[in-house]
Amino acid sequence: MKYANRTRVPTDKTRTEIERAVKRYGATGFVSGWQGENVRIEFLCRDRHIRMIMTEPGVDQAKRQKWRALLLLVKAKLEAVDAKIATFEEAFLADIVMPDGRTVWEATREPIKVAYQGGPMPILLGAPT
Repeated sequence: MKYANRTRVPTDKTRTEIERAVKRYGATGFVSGWQGENVRIEFLCRDRHIRMIMTEPGVDQAKRQKWRALLLLVKAKLEAVDAKIATFEEAFLADIVMPDGRTVWEATREPIKVAYQGGPMPILLGAPT
């Protein structure tokens, strides 16, 4: 991973930066936690529950890098929403927690995989069908 490969910012400081960023864009709740090597952040914003999970590497420098990349991702999505490039739902679609507790990504990854296994690839440029 090249991004932030020389960062010295501790992971707890980056987590705090993520919390401040989502709050600045209107979040009404935030939580983070870990279990084993998996870490997660969750927040409530615009009447949606958002969950993002990542696996933390075992090496401290790689952990710091990955947390900085997560901060970049969250900020980019929030900025895209603020700039009206995407709606909140478009930007965070995969991370929205559904009433059954799964994210949209968790609920749709298998149907997407099956759909692509059975049919031709979509045309990239052309009129919609």
